[in-house]
Amino acid sequence: MTEGESNNNSRVVAISRPFVKRKVECAGTAFLRYYSIKCHGEDALFSTSDSQEKAEEVTFEDDVDYLRSLDPKDWKNQDHYAVLGIKNLRNKASDDDIKRAYRQKVLKHHPDKRKAQGEEVRSDDDYFTCITKAYEILGTPVKRRSYDSVDPLVDDSIPSNYDIKKEGFYKAFGKYFEINSRWSEKRNVPLLGDENSSREQVEKFYAFWYEFDSWREFSYLDEEEKERGADREERRWIEKQNKAARAKLKKEEMARIRSLVDLAYANDPRIQRFKQEDKDKKLAAKRARQDAVQAKKAEEERLIKEAQAAKLRAEEAERARVEAARAERDLVKKLLRRERKALRDLCKSNNYYSNTEDELVSHMAAVEKICEVMKVLELQDLMKDLETNGRAAFVKTVQETEEKLEEERKALFETKKADEQKTKKDAALRTPIEWTPEMMQLLIKAVNLFPAGTSQRWEVVANFLNQHSTFADDKRFTAKDVLNKAKDLQSSDFSKSTLKKAANEEAFDQFEKEKKKVANHVDDNSISKSDSGGKLVNGTAKPKEEVKPEVAKEEKAWTKTEQELLEQAIKTFPVSTPERWDKIAECIPNRTKKDCMKRYKELVELVKAKKQAANLAK
Repeated sequence: MTEGESNNNSRVVAISRPFVKRKVECAGTAFLRYYSIKCHGEDALFSTSDSQEKAEEVTFEDDVDYLRSLDPKDWKNQDHYAVLGIKNLRNKASDDDIKRAYRQKVLKHHPDKRKAQGEEVRSDDDYFTCITKAYEILGTPVKRRSYDSVDPLVDDSIPSNYDIKKEGFYKAFGKYFEINSRWSEKRNVPLLGDENSSREQVEKFYAFWYEFDSWREFSYLDEEEKERGADREERRWIEKQNKAARAKLKKEEMARIRSLVDLAYANDPRIQRFKQEDKDKKLAAKRARQDAVQAKKAEEERLIKEAQAAKLRAEEAERARVEAARAERDLVKKLLRRERKALRDLCKSNNYYSNTEDELVSHMAAVEKICEVMKVLELQDLMKDLETNGRAAFVKTVQETEEKLEEERKALFETKKADEQKTKKDAALRTPIEWTPEMMQLLIKAVNLFPAGTSQRWEVVANFLNQHSTFADDKRFTAKDVLNKAKDLQSSDFSKSTLKKAANEEAFDQFEKEKKKVANHVDDNSISKSDSGGKLVNGTAKPKEEVKPEVAKEEKAWTKTEQELLEQAIKTFPVSTPERWDKIAECIPNRTKKDCMKRYKELVELVKAKKQAANLAK
């Protein structure tokens, strides 16, 4: 080591970093080969090399008799693959195979070659034109796809029930799905699989085929070629007709594919197994829900039973408590009776601790008072005291009892006195009701509406006054108020008949007032049509006649007999009777038709008012 190197003696140390977890996407030829084998069962990476090896082994057929039988004008119906000698390869033939086949055909069947061999060749309908047409179609990708779409050797059928039973589901449908997979626009068409395929693979398979995108098209079958049109309009019409025919064939093709998939789905044992599994799961879930509901119901029933049991226990405890309280009361009563009897016997045996006859009577009464006032323990203590002290204890007890009773009487008196004072104070604070004529009329009406015998009559009358009185905002009528006022009216020579008469007069006055209002309203309406305050009669103004108000006559009150006759006549002549009120008036002496009708209206109003008041009273 040199001197410079010794001075710059340094080392590089690598510090390791912590591991970081990263998401890695699989890629590369090895993974693609693994995926291809797993999904398709073959190695797709080396298909090119395999195809090259196969190309070296391809042999081309040369059927001269078939070529000579062809009509160059009917080229659409010829088998182009058979013309080029690759009938067995067909759609699997590569572009290189088609080129090689065509070259061989040209070298052997070209008109110049055949003429050189001494063969007679007709230039107008020679079969070499068919070879050229076949290469033109198969050598062009678009035209080849068009021809492959209608390849006559393609099996467009679907398996029958006999085929499914004979060959089995997987073998029968596997063949047909493999045939139709060639039309898929998407690569890597999923395989049908077998009975061991997972549910995910089966669902993926049917999802692919239910959304199958086919490249198959039917332009090869066009009846007319667009180029043959004389002008642009004719070419457009030809193209329109061809598109319609292609769309129809495409629709039929997709319907055929859908029928194949539906038939496979309906007969697939895996689908049936999956449906049964789903059904079992749903059934298990349903049973679980039912079990949960039953468990919940059982829990609720258990809680209800526990609540009922707790309620029964509480009731039993309450009954036991009541029985215990009753037994205790009975025991106390029994002990009280026994102690009272013992006290009476002791006092009687000692001549009630009295010295004179008057004292004997007073002591006997005092003994009863003591028995009523004292309880069991107090009586027991008194018995002991009497046995020890005798008369002194008895006299002391009598004095204490009298003092106690006197205190109770004073307390009761004070309470009663306080209540009376409060009542008087409330009555003094309450402003007395001043009965106006309107109030008295309303009272008379209520008395007539609610006759004697009405349940709680005066409370109902008071409620009626409170409901219909608009001039007593701060006052409330009580049953006592209306009863006192009714008595005052009766004591002032107002009998029931006079009350009824006053009510009738009031009703009549009210009716007359309403009548006048209606009459005045009609006159005002008629006058408003005139120019100078008069009526227009035939174009001339007629002066308004002065209407003199009629003086209301004093109406005679209806008697009981007239009332009964009126009721009977109303029942006798129903509403359908012609001139009903004239006949009713003839049945009642001294009463006119107008009186009868008016009385009937009053009775109707009274009945309505009575019903309304009864409803309000409830």
